[in-house]
Amino acid sequence: MNKRKQIAKYVVWDVVASMVAWGALFLFRKQNIDVASFDDVNQVFRDINLWRGLLCVPLFWLFIYIVQGSYRDVYRRARVKEFVQTLSASVVGVVIIFFALLLDDNISTYHNYYSSFLFLFTVHFLLTYVGRLAITSRAAHLIHSRQIGFPSLIVGSGNSAYATFCDVDQQEVYSGEKFLGFVSLGGETNVKLAAAMPCLGGLDALPELVTRHRVEEVIVAIEPEENGKLKDILRQLNPCGEVIVKLTPDIRDIVFGSVKAHSIFHSPLITVTGRFMEDWQYSVKRLFDIGASVVALVVLAPLFLFTAVMVKLSSPGPVFYSQERIGKNGVPFRMHKFRSMYVDAEREGPALSRDGDPRITKWGRFMRKVRLDEIPQFYNVLRGTMSIVGPRPERQYFIDQIVERVPEYLLLQRVKPGITSWGQVRYGYAENVEEMVERLRYDLLYLENMSLMTDIKIMLYTVIIIVQGRGK
Repeated sequence: MNKRKQIAKYVVWDVVASMVAWGALFLFRKQNIDVASFDDVNQVFRDINLWRGLLCVPLFWLFIYIVQGSYRDVYRRARVKEFVQTLSASVVGVVIIFFALLLDDNISTYHNYYSSFLFLFTVHFLLTYVGRLAITSRAAHLIHSRQIGFPSLIVGSGNSAYATFCDVDQQEVYSGEKFLGFVSLGGETNVKLAAAMPCLGGLDALPELVTRHRVEEVIVAIEPEENGKLKDILRQLNPCGEVIVKLTPDIRDIVFGSVKAHSIFHSPLITVTGRFMEDWQYSVKRLFDIGASVVALVVLAPLFLFTAVMVKLSSPGPVFYSQERIGKNGVPFRMHKFRSMYVDAEREGPALSRDGDPRITKWGRFMRKVRLDEIPQFYNVLRGTMSIVGPRPERQYFIDQIVERVPEYLLLQRVKPGITSWGQVRYGYAENVEEMVERLRYDLLYLENMSLMTDIKIMLYTVIIIVQGRGK
């Protein structure tokens, strides 16, 4: 499948639809609003505003669609969802155009406003949706007829793996998994599975296989006695970007509602990784991170300078403290903070801070209470290695210990770490690995409830904690 070509189809049609809708609106307004000065159709084409609109308006619509995530995952678009997304984007876009470009029209009655709004919305929505529906339906036909598919792997080599392969391959409506082979965990290999597809290697080869074959879906179908290897599988998949990972459910998952079926004709699988919010929310979240970071670094510049001076005066050593943390997809990055401890505070090895920690300077203790030490992290947010809200980034030394107890911790690495988090608000800083594990449940809860509104609530409660000086 050629994703770039498919994206180009949507982009070209969206541009054409927006240009036609704008041109039709221009003619509609001239005929129904500006009747006194309207002579003939040629007058429309002589108006410079028509051509300015034909140049700028399509760019505006492309921005709306990019923020919405319309050009992402173009082969997994559902037609019902296509309708809802196009409808919502059309409403938002037409409202913005109305207030930005049409509200200053010379009108005789407010009925002219309503008619212009409804005309633009109707024409733009119908033109855009009809073209998108045709493109989406064609792609769906190619997938269901098995002409194209998503490169996929099965992790597992036993009876469960073969049963899952048969279940997926024999779906009444084919969902597009194109199996390249299976990854063996070292157990007994099902003979029928080996005949159906090749063994591509062991678990250690999984990340390289995903990258080399551009795998989009990994289905984990392991035997009950192999459940202990699930954490190793997730660890291997962690640096593989946004590859979709699905698990075969057992009866408990079905009873407790873990299985969310997207189609009654598709196999029931649990998607354990992927995107936790709608694409447009991710876009808005990133735009907010950039805007808020720029404002914070500018507005807080005097406080930034004052804090830097106080750190320098409080104890010998550098102003900033840089430490390697693990970010999204398990990728290491350097996190920056104002130094709150004496130099060589960890000469005896990695250690978490605690109440009354003698390694913390007097000024450092105050900074931690009001979170001043974390201001430089807005630079990390601006660079894109962190977000304002997200699970706190940890060091690999402590992650290894947490994962041994709770393998689900690796799910947190599917999103960017943050300056503040649900765990930070509800639990606070952890003094040992046991407390880190306790705080983990709040961060996992954040993934289940991840949304812009949740981020806003967390930021508001963080401000309250800062004002009250309840940090440590």
